[in-house]
Amino acid sequence: MPMLDNSKIEEIRKSVNIIDIISEYLPLTQRGRNYFGVCPFHDDHSPSMSVSPDLQIYTCFSCGATGNVFKFIMDYENLSFMDAVKKVADKGGIDVNLSLVKSKKIVNSEIYEIYSIARKLYQNNLNSEYGLEAKEYLAKRDISEEIIKEFGIGLSLKKNDVLTNLLIKKEFKNTDIIKSGLIIQNSHGLHDIYSNRIMFPLENLEGKTVGFSGRIYNTSDTSKYINTKETEIFKKGEILYNYHRAKDACRLSKTVIIMEGFMDVIRAYTIGIFNVVASMGTAITKNHALLLKKLAPNIILLFDGDEAGEKATLSCIEELANVGVIPKVVRLEENLDPDDYIRKYGKEKFLSKLENPINVMEFKMQHLKSKINLNDSVELAKYVNECLKELNAINDDILREITLKKLVNESGIDESLLRSKLENKKIIKKETVVKEVKHYDKYEKAQRNLIFYMLNSIMVIKKYIKKTVFLPDDNYRRLANKIRYFYEEHNNSFNVADFYTYVNQSDNEDLIKTLNNILNMNLKEEAADNEIDDYFKVINDYNIKNEINKIDFELQKSDNLNLKKEKLKKLVELKKREGKND
Repeated sequence: MPMLDNSKIEEIRKSVNIIDIISEYLPLTQRGRNYFGVCPFHDDHSPSMSVSPDLQIYTCFSCGATGNVFKFIMDYENLSFMDAVKKVADKGGIDVNLSLVKSKKIVNSEIYEIYSIARKLYQNNLNSEYGLEAKEYLAKRDISEEIIKEFGIGLSLKKNDVLTNLLIKKEFKNTDIIKSGLIIQNSHGLHDIYSNRIMFPLENLEGKTVGFSGRIYNTSDTSKYINTKETEIFKKGEILYNYHRAKDACRLSKTVIIMEGFMDVIRAYTIGIFNVVASMGTAITKNHALLLKKLAPNIILLFDGDEAGEKATLSCIEELANVGVIPKVVRLEENLDPDDYIRKYGKEKFLSKLENPINVMEFKMQHLKSKINLNDSVELAKYVNECLKELNAINDDILREITLKKLVNESGIDESLLRSKLENKKIIKKETVVKEVKHYDKYEKAQRNLIFYMLNSIMVIKKYIKKTVFLPDDNYRRLANKIRYFYEEHNNSFNVADFYTYVNQSDNEDLIKTLNNILNMNLKEEAADNEIDDYFKVINDYNIKNEINKIDFELQKSDNLNLKKEKLKKLVELKKREGKND
């Protein structure tokens, strides 16, 4: 099958403007020729990402994130290269049939295929005569046929070898069958993990099934739900339930709602709330926090209304704070989870809760107050100190001011005293990106600067070709030669955004890293001819010095008089050229 060729990929990239695309994900402000925004790839509090409409690339001068429109979408949405190309093609109005594109072999492809087969089997079971009782159960829980189809809900049968036999029939290896986590092996052989349960598929960020949660429905069992154990393709700390469905709704609404369980998400869908994801009962990790930060600027935490949900909310607030995000919180009465709350009180009351979230400090103050007696002076002092400690960890000045006023009213303590404590204890809680600062000697600087201007100017590429200069550093030399080859292959034209794709398809990590590093250099956009000539001169000086040192070494080691004579003659010529090359 044919690959999508480079000319088609370049056509797709040119069909859009990187400014328009990135503006869909984050606000950009024009300053001079470039646009600037808060970088989504690190904990950025002031705009450090520059987007160039001329070069059609972005660079972050804090964390080093660099690339073209494909790279931005790949990293922002956690997509493969071809999926990012398809997304850009859709935005640019170019028809691309990815079924005709041969991709690299997917790691663990057999496991993904096993999950795809299992999902289809469970769905078929639910729609068969054996699924009537399960469907009645789902209907009683207000799960419609439309929702069943949307979320791929299925049924495992009472016999515990149905999936096992199907996979064996399809000639999967026993090792892959067991590795999938859907089949277990014991003294009686292989058999299914799931039997007589309603099956809810769990999907990764791209929407591929990587696990299941099986729920009892017509029997009693100590395990209400059985979730797939973690496998090579299923890591709870790296995925969010419903992410692939919710991401567009989150970006449109600029808000993401996070819940604890997949049933909460499904219930939200039944009343038209689509910008919702779930952590599937596990604690929010740094990976989760970064995913949430990318999804939308506003985050609402809506966990279960019980004590465990309160603890989970506090934990999530801390994890989000570590990546520079301050969420809002919705708490539910009567210890109810969102699923039960919606079923008990209905859509309107639930929407009212969502429309009136509280800020994190209000939530934390409520949490602290629930554990103390405000009429007790010692406990009141403890409460005030705890509130001040929490305030010291908040960077939002407006939120700090609002909370301080509330604390003054609640405690009756003089505002100036509280403010002095706050100022004395001010802590900025921020994950700082420390960019490695490397010092280069003049020879390496000359190579780097030359390549930077080759990427920005065809005239410099032409000079490089004409002078046939030898770059001593292997990575810089290969990168400069790639620029030359790309220029010649494209009929003496050059575009840095297309060249970025060209290099990134090479699978040479050192070369990609070098390109990113050079694109991130904060040099002026154009250099005078004499500056470029100086770079060539410095590089040639280095090569001459290197050759002189090499000959000096050979002279010391050799006893051959004729060879020494020849080497001395060459040495004299080199020393005449040293510092005088053009």
